[in-house]
Amino acid sequence: MRKIILASASPRRKEIMEMLGIDFGVVVSNIDETMDESLSIEERIMEVARKKALDVLSSNPECLVIGSDTIVEVDGRILGKPHSKTEAEEMISLISNRSHRVVTALAIVSKDEEYVDCDVAHVHFIDVPEKEIKEYVLTDEPYDKAGRYAIQGWAGVYISKIEGSFYTVMGLPLHLVYQKLSELGYKRKKAKSIDS
Repeated sequence: MRKIILASASPRRKEIMEMLGIDFGVVVSNIDETMDESLSIEERIMEVARKKALDVLSSNPECLVIGSDTIVEVDGRILGKPHSKTEAEEMISLISNRSHRVVTALAIVSKDEEYVDCDVAHVHFIDVPEKEIKEYVLTDEPYDKAGRYAIQGWAGVYISKIEGSFYTVMGLPLHLVYQKLSELGYKRKKAKSIDS
């Protein structure tokens, strides 16, 4: 079996991959993530994930490389990573008391294989009080994440409903990764039995 490489610096994606019980390494891609705005949001995000995976594959040609990327979208507006507290505050206010889409793309490539897909989840936020938004943006949480929040972090208390995969919102569609790796013959390590 080919060695698996995750082409991402994201600790959240690494954590999700570890849940699979399959050995993998991490190599960060160095692509230009500028998106082609003539494409649909799904096409844009899939192309970025594909480029990440192919970039790492180019220097690891005997491996199987997994690339991923995530977009948070409200009414056609893409919410990227914030550059200031003001911007973070504005974006949390925008998703407060409404739903938004989280689109996460997955690319799995090798010299013989190219699979690209995406998964969509709809996340519903409660009405977040302005005072709490101001407190939230003073934390470190909003500043390295699309959409300014981490579902598994403090912002989780504001989420009333998710339609779709929790892991897609977190940054890697676990079910798609598992299905594709299973098709390719990768197996989870057996769980240790608990002595009675």
